[in-house]
Amino acid sequence: MKVDRKQALLQRLDDIGRSLERKGGALVLMGLGSVGIETDRLDVYSDLDFFTIVKPGQRQRFVEHLDWLEDVHPLAYRFRNTDIGCKILFEDGIYGEYAVFEENELEHLPYPEGRIVWKDPHFENMKIVRSSQPIPELKKNSIDYHVNEALTNLYVGLGRYARGEKLSALRFVQSYAMDNILRVLHLLEREVDGYPDPFGLERRLEKRFPRFAKRIGDMLQGYDHVPESALHILVFLEEAYPVNRRMAEEIRLQASLCRR
Repeated sequence: MKVDRKQALLQRLDDIGRSLERKGGALVLMGLGSVGIETDRLDVYSDLDFFTIVKPGQRQRFVEHLDWLEDVHPLAYRFRNTDIGCKILFEDGIYGEYAVFEENELEHLPYPEGRIVWKDPHFENMKIVRSSQPIPELKKNSIDYHVNEALTNLYVGLGRYARGEKLSALRFVQSYAMDNILRVLHLLEREVDGYPDPFGLERRLEKRFPRFAKRIGDMLQGYDHVPESALHILVFLEEAYPVNRRMAEEIRLQASLCRR
């Protein structure tokens, strides 16, 4: 019988909740992202993203001993990427990332709204699904600021390329400049509904900004084509916003010199 991947992910999270209940010491299992409140976008490429909130003094037990996961399904891989979290792969191919907190620690942490998958019957703080800290708000970003940041990224990056620092150039042009564009892209192109992620602006970009997505390939041509990428990014910026003419001329001159 063919396994429904989406259902398998949700079932695995439910099973982890039951395991936490059996072990004792935990308060809440909270799903995030596509296994949180955004289950509508859950697909065969999704994974598990969750918080485990535990009773005071219990965090290290759940961080250091993964029996609460192994009892659900054997783990093929585990990587403790932070003091409080881990990246895991179950033997059946289900991948997950999680962090373990005590309840009071979430008071100082910004995080996306979650979904309570399991909770201790005596736990009453249902507001925990929403962070009390402000989430990055894209609407406050300035087009003028980020366009000009991107221009200077292009200029500096091309100078690095001309000097022979091609890797540094690639980062300035195809990473830093692109990051600045992404911070204001919602102000430059009408966004299609597609679950924006303030913590990862590149997420689902192809669905959210289909016109821009058609141009990305020209802007990100790789290590050996930094000047060409810079020129395409410059053209986009000029079409989107009044770019300083003198700076644009210098960027084109730099790109021309780099291509010789």
